[in-house]
Formats: sequence, C-alpha cells, structure tokens
Amino acid sequence: MKCEICGKAASFGNNVSHSKRHTRRNWLPNIQPKMVLINGTKKRVNICTRCLRNQQKTAD
Repeated sequence: MKCEICGKAASFGNNVSHSKRHTRRNWLPNIQPKMVLINGTKKRVNICTRCLRNQQKTAD
C-alpha cells in the first residue's frame, strides 16, 4: 500500500545478522484507511500515520 498524501510506500533491503548473513526484508509504512477532509469535502483515503498526525496538528 501507499500513502495517498506523501507517497510513502514499502522500502526494501537486507536483514544483517551478527554473523553478517544478508537476507531480504521489507519495511512497511503504517498505512490506515481514514475519512479525511480534503478541500472541504470528506474523502476516504489510505494515509500514513505521520501525515494523519500532521493534518491533526494543522487543524488545531
């Protein structure tokens, strides 16, 4: 999934153990489906928690 506000998506890399073995892994952003006010209209969007937090801070 991808954040519809900032575009944050999964990133990929390696787990590196103590013995330096590399295994593939991915980091998933915390995406939540929420009803958000965009340009005065309520819209259902998939939004990351960082964008949701910033939106709530600017609304106050």
